[in-house]
Amino acid sequence: MSKVLEVCVDSLESAVAALNGGADRLELCCSLIEGGLTPTPGMLIQIQNINSRNIPVFCLLRCRPGNFIYAQEEVEVMKEDARILRKHGADGFVFGALSENGDANMKICREIIKVCHPLPVTFHRAFDFCRRPTIEVEVIIDLGFQRILTSGKQKTAQLGVKLIKKLIEQVGNRIVIMPGGGVNKDNLKFILENTDATEVHGSFRTVKDEPEAEKPDEECEVVVGKINEPLYITDETAVAEIVNILKSV
Repeated sequence: MSKVLEVCVDSLESAVAALNGGADRLELCCSLIEGGLTPTPGMLIQIQNINSRNIPVFCLLRCRPGNFIYAQEEVEVMKEDARILRKHGADGFVFGALSENGDANMKICREIIKVCHPLPVTFHRAFDFCRRPTIEVEVIIDLGFQRILTSGKQKTAQLGVKLIKKLIEQVGNRIVIMPGGGVNKDNLKFILENTDATEVHGSFRTVKDEPEAEKPDEECEVVVGKINEPLYITDETAVAEIVNILKSV
């Protein structure tokens, strides 16, 4: 059975690199520096225009940074975003919501899934904040999600292989458990061998070399962004290396 590589991208340049590197699916967001937020329709349209292999593009639904405990007004924002992104070619969505007690918020998840249906929805790494992962995975299955992105409640998927493997054994073929978090060419084989995962997720980013920006005039009162803040983009070579490893395992 061939293994699937999902690459998380937050720019057109990163999407091009992921596509050229051989990614099987994109998770599209914006502002990965904040953990990823809902992408713009314009970004989705442009990526689908260059998506010559027609690989699936799943859009993140996350209206703000911070925790995954949402007010109803925020849910309405994400539902509207989902409707708009569907119209512009989204192939699926990535979403997660929690209750204050650390359980999956069933009411909110049902609302989002209803808007996204019949497109597939992934429960993202909000899962790693669930207090009872082996119980919540059953709830997430019943809610109708198709996959769960998780680092096994650890800083990286490499450190979380024990729980990831346990979850994969528990769910069988009822849902896909997809390791994500710090996946790279050096630990991928270890993760696969210790979890039997069929899909993996990563951003595989590197710092883009850019010419030094001109400094603003001393009298300038407003400076947008940080002049020397590095720009991270997906590394096409790193994606290709991961693809080759997946083919060889």
